[in-house]
Amino acid sequence: MNFKLILNIALHLLRARLKQTIVAAVGVTFGIAMFISLVSFMHGLNDLLDGLMLNRTPHVLLYNEIKPSEKQPVSLADDYKNNVNFIHSIKPKDRGKSIYNGKTIIKVLKEDARIIDVAPKVTTPVFFNSGTIEISGIVNGIDVLPEEKLFKISDYIIEGKVADLLQNNSIIIGKGLADKMLLSKGDIIKITTSKGNLASLKIVGISEIGIAEIDNTMSYTSLATVQKILGEPTNYITDIQIKLFDMASTPAVAKEFRDKFNLDTIDYQTANSQFETGSTVRSIISYAVGVVLLIVAGFGIYNILNMMIYEKMDSIAILKATGFSGNDVKWIFVSLSIIIGLAGGLFGLLFGYIFSSIIDVIPFETASLPTIKTYPINYNPLFYVIGITFALFTTTIAGLFPALKASKVDPVEIIRGK
Repeated sequence: MNFKLILNIALHLLRARLKQTIVAAVGVTFGIAMFISLVSFMHGLNDLLDGLMLNRTPHVLLYNEIKPSEKQPVSLADDYKNNVNFIHSIKPKDRGKSIYNGKTIIKVLKEDARIIDVAPKVTTPVFFNSGTIEISGIVNGIDVLPEEKLFKISDYIIEGKVADLLQNNSIIIGKGLADKMLLSKGDIIKITTSKGNLASLKIVGISEIGIAEIDNTMSYTSLATVQKILGEPTNYITDIQIKLFDMASTPAVAKEFRDKFNLDTIDYQTANSQFETGSTVRSIISYAVGVVLLIVAGFGIYNILNMMIYEKMDSIAILKATGFSGNDVKWIFVSLSIIIGLAGGLFGLLFGYIFSSIIDVIPFETASLPTIKTYPINYNPLFYVIGITFALFTTTIAGLFPALKASKVDPVEIIRGK
């Protein structure tokens, strides 16, 4: 089989039907370009939402959960421990929120090669006082440097700096809370803890995550400051936040640490299962739409090659009469479809990148996402590989059926009919 000759004939046939060839190639180009643009945008959106989720959520969280005792006193009595006991109105056990021996646990965790870093935290409900008004909220006492390393909270600080929390008696409050109380950077805010302790803290920054429920209640201060406000010792810790190198291992690691340290744990997949589901659905939709576009382009190629075969019956008969086999004729038309798919696919990749770049610079400014300035785009090379591969696959299949029909043409019947 002379592939050079077959390719030369295929190119002549393409030039003979140039308009139809261009239409078929444009269909593939449009399908690939839209596929690249759509998938890049949807994955960029997923990355944005996942980033918002992961920047706020540790991969594994260690804490003490309020829950009833697993072993009730009646189960410890010799007369009843082997019986079935129905107990009503069980009261939760007061284990306290503090993690026992927290500093030792943190030291052990930091030596674990699977862990990027560990950030201890104290979370406590408080009342923010504004004259006679009390607004309920939450104060997060954080170890400033590890917290910034793991969760990039500086990305959401619209006034001030995270490092300013290293000052004594300083606090960063949410924008919603600042607007309600008419406070700004440099003002003094008074808070009351659930135990009745009073404290006055200097506002060194304003944060805005973009979620009203959080911006209206959340605030940050240093670990030492919140321990002092609560009247607790320096080893008082309510949460230990962990980030891992391998995110996929978080469920197994959470279970391991729960058994090892006798603490309650939760992994980020469990805590944010709704976000995970949404990302998966968006990805499926984007791929489905892209595949449909390419299949439609494939039908266009099929129709064009089919019509070309009917119009070129004389040429096919002459080729067979001069010694070309049915297999040679088949490869001529398969080559036609591959050339259309390759040309349309390459231009589709180019225009897909151009469209993605245009989307990437379109301004997108909203108060709910203060750190986002343009629409998100993911330039993963895998999308381009999938696009060109599927384009070649679709066009080859679309051209194969007309090619098989052309290979079975009987030259004697065609010439006799003429």
